[in-house]
Amino acid sequence: MEETRRHSPVEFLRRLNEGISIESGRSLPAPLPSLFPLKLINPTPTQGAPSPHQQRRNRRPMHPGATLIALLCAQPQLITSASSSASGNPTAERCTISSDPSPVATMASAATAKKKYEQDGDEARQIAKYLPYFPFKGIPRFYDIGGFLEQPAVFQHIVDIFADRYAEIGIDSIAGLDARGFILGPPIALALKKPFLMMRKAGKMPNTLSSDEYDTEYGKRSGLTVQRDKIKKGDRVLIIDDLVATGGTLSSAINLVHMLGGTVVECACVVELKMFIDPSEESGLPSRTKLFTSQKIDHVPVWGLISEDVLTVEAELPDGYVDDGEEH
Repeated sequence: MEETRRHSPVEFLRRLNEGISIESGRSLPAPLPSLFPLKLINPTPTQGAPSPHQQRRNRRPMHPGATLIALLCAQPQLITSASSSASGNPTAERCTISSDPSPVATMASAATAKKKYEQDGDEARQIAKYLPYFPFKGIPRFYDIGGFLEQPAVFQHIVDIFADRYAEIGIDSIAGLDARGFILGPPIALALKKPFLMMRKAGKMPNTLSSDEYDTEYGKRSGLTVQRDKIKKGDRVLIIDDLVATGGTLSSAINLVHMLGGTVVECACVVELKMFIDPSEESGLPSRTKLFTSQKIDHVPVWGLISEDVLTVEAELPDGYVDDGEEH
């Protein structure tokens, strides 16, 4: 368990000067005076105790590096020492300089982040203006990501929001789902400097593992595939797609990650249709909650930036518009 102790400036400098561990008092392997050749007081040997005048005269100027340390030590809230224990090993000790912001700044930063990631928050509502809906594939409201893809500033803003969120959470790789996940995933992966991997329909990639077939709001689908060497045991994988409705496609992707020993940190989508999360029996809608529970993947979180509640922009249909979606 980590604990924090504060040292006075004098004690801090004395221990550095004498090559003593900040926490335990044991000698350091390589004495620090070789790096910081400083002496606070070095009186000339005399008979008896030196006079105050001799003490002042024999003080040596501090090394520039020590001066910096002294300045930091003058701010005790910046100097902390932390010690943590590892099983089977001696106590690992270190001295750290804390740059933690003030509580007010921390709270303001957390509030800003929450607002940025909040579903249907201010940022989401601005982006929603560029997600028009069409009657397509027999669905009255098909949300088209082409609306924001043609707006570089809006697209970049979405990438930034996702990158900021998952830089904080921590991931090892990003899996994009065929096919719009291939558009959204790579720029986020590049921003985070993480590997990107594809989850595709069967027969598109070599050396693959396939999941079972699954149902979507459009109908039944064959399982997704992933290359066997792209996910290693213990990998923390982020799954990305443009939209989640019934959760069928996401469930297929989650199962692929689990089959290879990975962990799904979260499933992230630009749009989440909340009507499918846990609808009533009377609605006749498929339930994402029941699907995930039946497959024992209900522990996997799903996050969507925007819901149907704020997606109110109806596309302007040209004369003669025809719903030519692949399925009806």
